[in-house]
Amino acid sequence: MAKTSTTTQGLRAAIERSGYYPALVAEAVEAAVGGEPIRSYLVHQETTFDQNEVRRHVTVLVLTHNRFIVSHTDEQAADSTSPTPYATTSTESVKLGRISSVVVSRVVANPEQYQPGTLPREVVLTIGWGAVSRIDLEPAACGDPNCEADHGYTGNSTADDLSLRVSEAGDGPETVRQALVFAQSLSEATADVAR
Repeated sequence: MAKTSTTTQGLRAAIERSGYYPALVAEAVEAAVGGEPIRSYLVHQETTFDQNEVRRHVTVLVLTHNRFIVSHTDEQAADSTSPTPYATTSTESVKLGRISSVVVSRVVANPEQYQPGTLPREVVLTIGWGAVSRIDLEPAACGDPNCEADHGYTGNSTADDLSLRVSEAGDGPETVRQALVFAQSLSEATADVAR
């Protein structure tokens, strides 16, 4: 990554602010981005509870002029494969032309009083590029309530490669704002590629 870019410096600062193994996360992201300029980014650190354990993970999304990059880092407790705790970092680089959907779901309190520009209470960003799909099937039926024929199945196939939820209460208003900025940048970039 070019160290002179304001966006690159902002990404590095956001990774460090997350406090989640910043040197490890930054190195993985920098290696995936290479020398490309960064258009937009989102850093999301999340804590989950798994039985008696607290687990943390961080997801970093980066948009360049040609690619969408996802980096995910998880920490693991010591287990039979490792006597000490460890972290796993993975990155995926997706050409912008492969992105098939960018879904932004906003949760807004008191919608009757909504004012344009007000931040939503939470945002769910779902991005699909065909690596993972979910199929929901159910028995098909006809309009006749007395029909006993087998009509097969009907269903939907949904691209569900990445879904990321940020909330004002859990992540703060700046993270919600950054999620919206990133989603808009990604939507615009995929529209440009489609032209």
